[in-house]
Amino acid sequence: MGEDTRREAVSEREQISFLQDRLEKIAADLEKSQMAEYVELLNRPLTLIWRNLMVGIARGIGSVIGLAFFATAILYILQALGQLNLPIIGDYIADIVRIVQIQLDGKQY
Repeated sequence: MGEDTRREAVSEREQISFLQDRLEKIAADLEKSQMAEYVELLNRPLTLIWRNLMVGIARGIGSVIGLAFFATAILYILQALGQLNLPIIGDYIADIVRIVQIQLDGKQY
């Protein structure tokens, strides 16, 4: 019986050690996930609204700037294709470039 009790004690120590290691890993994972900061943010709705507002403004400005660069690049490509004097496509591209340039100047076509 003495040996069985010793094995059970060793087994219990191993289980406790395993559980302690597991608990430390869970605590480290929670710290990495910044759960406390998230809960604190949820408890302060004005801060949450302010941050979301700033993120929305930044995304909107980024979208406008990206669209401007994309449209400019497309316009230059269409101008280059229009100068190649391609038989059928060249006339359509020239019309598109002319309309876009008129719109950029603020005139009616």
